[in-house]
Amino acid sequence: MLDKRGTPLQPTTPARARRLLKAGRAVVARHTPFVIRLKDRTIADSQVNGVELGVDPGSKHTGIAVFTAQAGERRGRYAVQLDHRGAQIRKKLEQRAAYRRGRRTRNLRYRAPRFLNRTRPKGWLAPSLRHRVGTTVSWVDRLTRWAPVTAVHVERVAFDTHAITAGRPLEGAEYQRGTLHGVEVREYLLAKFGRACVYCGTTVVPLNIDHVNPRSKGGSDRVSNLVLACIPCNRAKGNRPVEEFAPKRAVEILRRAKTPLRDAAAVNATRWALWRALDASWPTHTASGGRTKWNRTRCGLSKTHTLDALAVGKLGTVTELVAVVLVAGCAGRGAYTRTRTDRHGFPRLRMPRAKRLFGYATGDLVRAVVPGGKKAGTYTGRVAVRTTGSFNITTALGTVQGIHHRHLRLLQRADGYAYTTQGETDASQ
Repeated sequence: MLDKRGTPLQPTTPARARRLLKAGRAVVARHTPFVIRLKDRTIADSQVNGVELGVDPGSKHTGIAVFTAQAGERRGRYAVQLDHRGAQIRKKLEQRAAYRRGRRTRNLRYRAPRFLNRTRPKGWLAPSLRHRVGTTVSWVDRLTRWAPVTAVHVERVAFDTHAITAGRPLEGAEYQRGTLHGVEVREYLLAKFGRACVYCGTTVVPLNIDHVNPRSKGGSDRVSNLVLACIPCNRAKGNRPVEEFAPKRAVEILRRAKTPLRDAAAVNATRWALWRALDASWPTHTASGGRTKWNRTRCGLSKTHTLDALAVGKLGTVTELVAVVLVAGCAGRGAYTRTRTDRHGFPRLRMPRAKRLFGYATGDLVRAVVPGGKKAGTYTGRVAVRTTGSFNITTALGTVQGIHHRHLRLLQRADGYAYTTQGETDASQ
């Protein structure tokens, strides 16, 4: 809630916000997250105790909780689950690299190699990791503009990836020895699988190294993701998942694979950068993942990112939870490219030069009221614009196609996120 000059005030309840809007004392400042602005009050006439933020960073999802804290007692006021798109960024960069590698071997115009612009600055992060830090800091900045935030609590977790790989506690010099200590990869796999194909069991034939989780779908070259396969099975499997290619032996093969470390490595690589970025703008307190787990267990909370964010740091008890969590999925703001390519990287169609058509852009939050016809009804969601003037609207129940732009009303301009809601696990307790 904001005062008439846009200064954040203490959060209010949905019922009180409805009464203020109905009485004409407030107007809607933002649709999602829902923010109202009072027309007859300033911060000097209000009592503002302030709120605090809890941040539980993750590789795929980050939980952010807004709560009031008094004498060690926390009351949840708002919760946001931020869904990152680091995997999509990584995939797009790999596709771009593949297109460029292909162009180098074709009979195209000569492009001089560039070697003078490859220096990485100190503290450099990969684009997929930098995205996780940037979106988290951006949402903390947004919430501080809508609520009187006085402090930020962030979980600075550190995963022991070597112990995760081993599957047991390590001591002494064992930390200096990897999975393949004293052996080579091929000899290790031959000994591990008895010189037989894991899919058909054939022996005394040439064997290839196959990825259980294909590299094209995010699989790594870790030895736990490698198996032996004969040439026919390797060719037949291709880039299909093992559950699809060998459903009867999938459980046995997957049991040999160990816990993937991609998510743990992403959190480890970004924890210091996230803390520095938050501490540069707000009073930031850090806590370990062990303390968060202890707080969550002691308060009887389930394991979710938003509840972990509520339990970060020094905590006495939690007396109130949020019933509905806002899920903000990173959808991006479109692309600069105005073409779509085929699988070889050549353009197959051209996009319109203008991104805004009939006053709307893809990603805008709209409400469509269709008075009659087969698609009569009210639809609220993200819009995808078309040059024909017949748009698609993605709602919580699915996508509705062919809605004419004259039936639309703009609720909120696109901000790069797709919003949904979900119930909190322990809200009914």
